[in-house]
Amino acid sequence: MAPTKIPLDLILERMAEDAEKARQRASRASDVLLGELHYELGSTPHDIVYEEDRVRLKHYFRDENADHRLKTPLLVVYALINRETMLDLQPDRSVVKTFLREGIDLYMVDWGYPTGKDRFLTIDDHVNGYMDNIVDFIRQKHGVPKINLMGICMGGSFSVMYASLHPEKIKNLITTVTPSSFDTDKGLLHVWMKDVDTDRMIRTFGNIPGDLMNFGFLLLNPARLMIDKYVGFMENMDNKEFVENFVRMERWIFDSPDVPGETFRQFVDDCYKNNLLIQSKMFLGGKRVDLKKLTMPLLNFFGEYDHLVPPEACNQLTGAVGSKDAQDVCLETGHIGIYVSSKFQRQFAPRIARWLKERDQENVAETPSAKRKPDGKREAPLKRPSIRKKPAVRKTGAGKKAPSLAKTILPTTARKDKLSLIQKIAEAI
Repeated sequence: MAPTKIPLDLILERMAEDAEKARQRASRASDVLLGELHYELGSTPHDIVYEEDRVRLKHYFRDENADHRLKTPLLVVYALINRETMLDLQPDRSVVKTFLREGIDLYMVDWGYPTGKDRFLTIDDHVNGYMDNIVDFIRQKHGVPKINLMGICMGGSFSVMYASLHPEKIKNLITTVTPSSFDTDKGLLHVWMKDVDTDRMIRTFGNIPGDLMNFGFLLLNPARLMIDKYVGFMENMDNKEFVENFVRMERWIFDSPDVPGETFRQFVDDCYKNNLLIQSKMFLGGKRVDLKKLTMPLLNFFGEYDHLVPPEACNQLTGAVGSKDAQDVCLETGHIGIYVSSKFQRQFAPRIARWLKERDQENVAETPSAKRKPDGKREAPLKRPSIRKKPAVRKTGAGKKAPSLAKTILPTTARKDKLSLIQKIAEAI
């Protein structure tokens, strides 16, 4: 009988080595997972300088020793889906910290968590209500006629709408992974949304649950988003830095506020189904969102491999606006990689800072608070923006409070042109 040519001794030796490596790795992983982990989100110091209903405005402390401090403050508007903490997710990969080091005076909107009384809030309430009040607050605080505005994803769409309706208040506009043209089949989300029954969803849920939307997002790419990442975790669970960043990302992904029902309905119907925004046919508060009124400088970022907002949904904006200073920047990454990838951190936030610095000195008008009359006296400064009153409350039980029926059914931002109270109650029922 001929001797076997299979090197059994080498195979057994390799198996023993692999087993020992696995044992050592498991021991290190146990130390990491049972030890102290730091996975806080949004840890950069800031103050809450403005509050209105569920909405808060964060003001960050910039580096006063920066080589160049921008005169014009920057307001960042995130989407209603997920949280703005994405920009301050990891200490060493924080868009917020990069902006502060570059001398940017940074504000960021925290949309909070909608409740039942927010069901009837529309896009108009968010854009011409909350956003406009916040912009006026910042203008008043700094004594400037215009601010810089940066929008992200759905928040970028809101920012485009706002800049069109209030161009006199915006100096420079930055949009990142912002859908503006929805007539595309490149992204599965765009395909699904064209057939969504918004009426049925709102009748069922009121506000659209964040968990439901998260589940839908995971189904867009289940192999990568539901399997691959956990395989990667198992392979790196002995790496403390990897584990901490993994937990941060998971906390952010599953921290998903609900979306007000009427806002969801209008965004799906006007944008995804009828593609009104890019055609300048969308109306908010009775006024047309005309993209030709976006004459301020525009910087438009998007990701080449974005599965949520594909390039085809973003790259038509610069050609539709009235600005002569409009640029597209396509990065070879996905929807989230722009903000958390160490590689693209160097290409994203620093580029925005340079772009703003180049335009910071252009057309610097005398601020309203410092403007002088012909007789040399100063004019009165801008009035402080009116803040909506909180819902009226009535006491129920031992010290508990509950909103009155009218305030529960109607949003605090409701205007005279909204449906009557009786109609609202009928809809709610």
